[in-house]
Amino acid sequence: MVLFVNACVRGDSRTKRLADCLLSKIGRPVTELRLEEQRFPPVDEDFLRERDRMIAEGTLEAPVFEMARQFALADEIVIAAPYWDLSFPAVLKQYLEQINVVGITFRYTPEGIPEGLCRAKKLYYVMTAGGLYCPEEYGYGYVKALAQSFYGIPETELIRAVGLDLDGADAEEILRQAMDDLKAGE
Repeated sequence: MVLFVNACVRGDSRTKRLADCLLSKIGRPVTELRLEEQRFPPVDEDFLRERDRMIAEGTLEAPVFEMARQFALADEIVIAAPYWDLSFPAVLKQYLEQINVVGITFRYTPEGIPEGLCRAKKLYYVMTAGGLYCPEEYGYGYVKALAQSFYGIPETELIRAVGLDLDGADAEEILRQAMDDLKAGE
């Protein structure tokens, strides 16, 4: 199963259009999780205490861990997140807080090193940006580090179209070129 984590909130999202192109190329059944439709609990002291209690008791089938289980069982993962204000939308960070669960998406070795428990061998990160200044460590790099260092997903790939809102830019042409490159396997 391909898990599509959709952090796009605009109805006419360019990031979503680019992600749809990738999903079409992958050509397998997709389960879409629209993050804007989720109601994430606040990660406060009470939440952490309750989550830690359930993890300690081995109550990993609790509903609060449903997204973590879904992520861990996916064969491939596509995350679509526009580049906003030097990062990704806050709802993606909320999602990552929910799936980062010891015993489901990762565990610690006796030496204290995270060891991934996720099935996926590849994670795609799809983004668009209005400008050209998009340091990877502010968005994709963060997700890549989690995927490889915590979740055990060995391969990640960044798919992007940038410079869409620069004066004189033809956003549709830039997006079309990114889609053509994707279809061609570049």
